[in-house]
Amino acid sequence: MTDDAFDEFSFLPAQAESLGLTTPLPATERRDLTLADGRNLSALRYGDEPPVVTFLHGAGLNAHTWDTTILALGLPALSIDLAGHGDSSWRDDARYVARTLAEDVVPALEAWTEAPQVLVGHSLGALTATAVAAARGDLVRSLVLIDLTPGVDPAAGPAQMRAFFAGPTDWADREELVERALSFGLGGSREAATRGVYLNSRIRPDGRVEWKHHFAHLAAAAAASDAGASAPDAMRELLAASGWDDLAAVRTPITLVRGDAGYVTEADADEFRRRRPDADVIVVPAHHNVHEQIPDRLAALVGRIVEAA
Repeated sequence: MTDDAFDEFSFLPAQAESLGLTTPLPATERRDLTLADGRNLSALRYGDEPPVVTFLHGAGLNAHTWDTTILALGLPALSIDLAGHGDSSWRDDARYVARTLAEDVVPALEAWTEAPQVLVGHSLGALTATAVAAARGDLVRSLVLIDLTPGVDPAAGPAQMRAFFAGPTDWADREELVERALSFGLGGSREAATRGVYLNSRIRPDGRVEWKHHFAHLAAAAAASDAGASAPDAMRELLAASGWDDLAAVRTPITLVRGDAGYVTEADADEFRRRRPDADVIVVPAHHNVHEQIPDRLAALVGRIVEAA
């Protein structure tokens, strides 16, 4: 299958069926915004009405990672491809830290939403959402953070992902990439891994398949660098614990959703509570990618937050 023939929304019927949904699928479209420096920022729009919830994905993922959660939620929503991911432009400076990424999200919210959002962020997206809420509280009415706090040790949980991305940067076909993902224990079922690979890769003009996101290319380059231990650690920079100041500046309600087998430890959660005793902390039975493991339960939680906000 060529990219020209691939419909990025073709997986939605099966995802809706997995949830037991019988209602019609929401209207969907891809939107693109030219940023001030000429880069493109891309996003997915769900529903005919103005979005009430905006989703920000984690490192190495893309806007489609929220598809099943958004279907279960049943509300008009926006899901943004962060810079260097999905269909958004890569940054020449490879600076994919939360505050820099937030600078792109702000004009996107200004352009694509009509009211303050319930802003939901996973992992790197959680830090980015926090930076957005800190800088532009007028655009956010409630903040939902999925399985990451500014204090999470970036060398802990993400090690498996670092190893996965630090391999080849291109493959003969997508099936080869699906096999690699499954060999690392990623993606869950073959069906889910296939969906993730198709939505997170592209076919180059030479026919080879590569990841859409810049991070995999940076991780592979760092692993191959002669500098060894002194090579830039892209994941460590991505998950740097510089977000406590942003968290302190947030004036909207905050909810932390923590997977009981995710990256946020008890100590991390305790520190989060100490710094933001006003925040809600909810523990759910899930690994780091809560939205992919229990999308219906997460959607119900977000729906309640939307009603209360």
